[in-house]
Amino acid sequence: MALFDLSDRARELQDRLSGFMADHVYPAESVYAHQMAETADPHVQPPVVEELKAEARRRGLWNLFHPHPQTGAGLTNLEYAPLAEIMGRSPLAPEACNCSAPDTGNMEVLELFGTEEHRTTYLEPLLAGTIRSAFAMTEPAVASSDATNIELSMVRDGDDYLLNGRKWFTSNALHPHCTVLIVMGKTDPTAPIHRQQTMMVVPIDAPGLTILRGVSVFGYQDRGGHAEIDFADVRVPARDVLKGEGEGFAIAQARLGPGRIHHCMRAIGMAERALELLCRRAQSRVTFGKPLADNANIGDWIAEARIDIEMTRLLTLKAAYLMDTVGNKGAQTEIAAIKVAAPAMALTIVDRAIQVHGAAGVTEDFPLATAYAHLRTLRLADGPDEVHKRAIARNELRAYRHLRPQKG
Repeated sequence: MALFDLSDRARELQDRLSGFMADHVYPAESVYAHQMAETADPHVQPPVVEELKAEARRRGLWNLFHPHPQTGAGLTNLEYAPLAEIMGRSPLAPEACNCSAPDTGNMEVLELFGTEEHRTTYLEPLLAGTIRSAFAMTEPAVASSDATNIELSMVRDGDDYLLNGRKWFTSNALHPHCTVLIVMGKTDPTAPIHRQQTMMVVPIDAPGLTILRGVSVFGYQDRGGHAEIDFADVRVPARDVLKGEGEGFAIAQARLGPGRIHHCMRAIGMAERALELLCRRAQSRVTFGKPLADNANIGDWIAEARIDIEMTRLLTLKAAYLMDTVGNKGAQTEIAAIKVAAPAMALTIVDRAIQVHGAAGVTEDFPLATAYAHLRTLRLADGPDEVHKRAIARNELRAYRHLRPQKG
């Protein structure tokens, strides 16, 4: 489709990234599993990950997500989207290329809204891949699908703010290299509802900040962790406020648009990998005297998977194109739509691949069980399906508002 023609550079990066995946990333998956099995700590940094990072840098496959040419690859959302899909085929690839969440969103925020001190202390090491970061927004005590509910207080005290409250699902906070959080809290409960929230840069070793536990996901402890964190009079200098008091929601919108493209394209990559595994298993396994692939329901699953992947990819590329040409606001319906469609589509394909693999599909011998847990979580992360559907419906209904009965 001419609308989605990519530059020669973008296509060349796809070829190089695919080669890196084949030569290094896929072979490293079994090495990674072995190195993780050798330790009792689920949050260590296995040596093979650092080896992959060094190779990615050597090949010029580093910070591909970052749209700023001075510090990143300088690609558009449309150019980066196929690269995110390729990396989504393996859980190791995004970190290997320094393109993993939540660091990508945090680097964007620091690039756009950080001070020179933030750039020197955090952004430059993040771009170099020597530290990691986390984003603290979700809270256990309130329904965080409505971010206006967040309760962590940020009270001005002279030249500082005092932070009190609790966060959880602060992904990456247990990574051994995590040194900084971006925290969203409430500075003015009396302000208009979308001007009450503020984001601040907070070192992970700040006095009063206590990591209580790593929250499991379907029984898994992800290596970066999903930390529950207590803030008890955590003192943050006013200079560490990002953009300004009350700008938390504006920053979130700038952060989440590109992040959702990345999530959705990685989900499509997972779906492609699952479909490949499904086809291999269906052709090679025999039950009741014939290959699994000869069963009509398996053929239907394969055909439906290909149709659904192609439809979802086109919708996601359309969203990326619109973000590049008319901005996040102009693409808000498409961004919401892909966030619903991509994880659900990929989850169905992974589930069917698990079924074709039988008992093996739920073990660590294949990447399917881990992918399932991740994708099911993704239907909640960055806003649950219902929130995005609500936004889509409101946009659709806006043109018919004049038909509503008048009150009174």
